[in-house]
Amino acid sequence: MQHPTGFEGGRLLIVAFEGWNDAGEAATGAARLLAERLELEEIAAVDPELYFDYQFTRPTIQIDDDGERRLSWPGAAILGPSGMPAADDDESVTGPGASTLHVLLGAEPARTWKGFAAELIDAALAADIDGIVLLGAMLADAPHTRPLSVFASSENPEVRAALGVERSSYEGPVGILSVIADQAERVGIPTVSLWASVPHYVHNAPSPKAVLALLGKVEELTGLSIPRGSLEVEAKAWEAGVDALAADDEEMAGYIAQLEQARDAVDAPEASGEAIAQEFERYLRRRGEGPGGEPWKPRDAG
Repeated sequence: MQHPTGFEGGRLLIVAFEGWNDAGEAATGAARLLAERLELEEIAAVDPELYFDYQFTRPTIQIDDDGERRLSWPGAAILGPSGMPAADDDESVTGPGASTLHVLLGAEPARTWKGFAAELIDAALAADIDGIVLLGAMLADAPHTRPLSVFASSENPEVRAALGVERSSYEGPVGILSVIADQAERVGIPTVSLWASVPHYVHNAPSPKAVLALLGKVEELTGLSIPRGSLEVEAKAWEAGVDALAADDEEMAGYIAQLEQARDAVDAPEASGEAIAQEFERYLRRRGEGPGGEPWKPRDAG
């Protein structure tokens, strides 16, 4: 597969935001793992006073290594290489472009989205970014017992042809990722969006299995090799925990069995392209329901 400039060997920016775009904390979990493995440091940040409503996204108090209590404010920052040689060990990210990988992490802003996106895209241009991968995660009708799907799309025809991804047909409310992607494409930075499907009936817990799915898709599209660390063990523990919940709830177990049958039908070799497209459309429609769609709730829960 021929990769367009920026998606194998170029200066790549991985983007993830907390909030509406981050079911199961999967997108930010994947981006944070990359930033930690690469030992990235902040190279550009927005002024939170311009973009955040602190009654909606509140600052938090934390205790630092010296035992001091300090305020941590919501914001967004681009992290880049520190200039120091990367550690050469089993936990290092390797492959084309690993030494120039950048990560944008932040909380979804409450206001002035156009200005927020423009400021961050200007910082990306200053860092000579060649391509952007936007990570998202949505609550979906996905069984936790099966591999979690990642839907890849791009508005850029060259990216679609080179990476073999689709153009999204979704219409409805969007998050800050869509605004970032739109402004990036307008200034000539190609983008691809990756959305992991997180089982909606376990919406309250972080999903390491969805983090794994996103990292696997990033590897597939970029040629990077990303060490998983303890993620695979955590994903198995997460799946076992959901199994235990379902074992105590017959209605939930029956619902999961229905999702498994539907997923297996889509994954079967004889499944038609139309059936697969319909499955993705169902995932995408759930995105339009708000931050997470409707969580699982037994009928007798009120």
